Amino acid sequence: MIVITGATGNTGKPATEALLAKGEKIRVIGRDASKLQPFVQKGAEAFVGTVEDPALLRKAFQGAQAAYVMIPPDMQTNDYRAYQEKIVAAYAAAIADAKVPYVVTLSSIGADLPEKSGPILGPRSLETKLNAINGLNVLHLRPGGFMENLFMSVQPLRTMGMLPGPLPGDAMQAMIAARDIGAYAAERLHARDFSGSSLQELHGQRDISMKEVAAIVGHAIGKPKLGYMQVPFMMLEPALVQTGLPKSTVALMIEMWKSINSGTLKPHEPRNAKNTTPTSIETFVAEVFAPAYLSMAAKA
Repeated sequence: MIVITGATGNTGKPATEALLAKGEKIRVIGRDASKLQPFVQKGAEAFVGTVEDPALLRKAFQGAQAAYVMIPPDMQTNDYRAYQEKIVAAYAAAIADAKVPYVVTLSSIGADLPEKSGPILGPRSLETKLNAINGLNVLHLRPGGFMENLFMSVQPLRTMGMLPGPLPGDAMQAMIAARDIGAYAAERLHARDFSGSSLQELHGQRDISMKEVAAIVGHAIGKPKLGYMQVPFMMLEPALVQTGLPKSTVALMIEMWKSINSGTLKPHEPRNAKNTTPTSIETFVAEVFAPAYLSMAAKA
């Protein structure tokens, strides 16, 4: 039995689908029973609720041979770090209580940093707490930035006519499609070929600059001259707050981006076959971003 948290999310869903296709017995955890139903129809067992609920987690992890655990983002919470720590504590207690032998976590590049990494301090805490569980074999996946983060730029892209962001336009960075993280997690959960505490960075298909991303997005949405603009933090912070994000959450995001821009928060593994994943930014934009963007534009 393999437990998947965030089973309807960007990484949990592809992980669940891949493991079901391999014939694994699966328990899926999610807040919406209707979204879990397709997995139930394929033989999965559903636990409906939040991973903030220690009792639910204890029940879900009992008898499990492996689990995929991640901290679901909740950008509207007023204390994001406290929210993360509550979930981390619940995971650690449930996994230790059930004596789950194998766990794969969704961590992040930058989880090696003890400070100034903003929301990545949550995955760092998850790594630390699970590493301390006696007898647990745990693999921490540290991916680069999600391609899905482009969806944060939809509204300003429509109103400003360019792709805005916090990073320098020419800076090369690792970007990964979330589905590739889920697929990789499924492979390792199926094989259960790791022992002790181990790490695996995931760098996406290739390093890419935001100027190149803007050109690819522009071509796909019918705006071939689309450019990229690095937004100064003094402008970006109030703009994000205006979208409804709590000031404390925005402060964490700004802290993370500053560490990326300074070169403090970065991958440590050289790119290789193991940390390179298949989905290119061109494929992601064509298959995921552009259809969603054009659909939203048509309804506007």
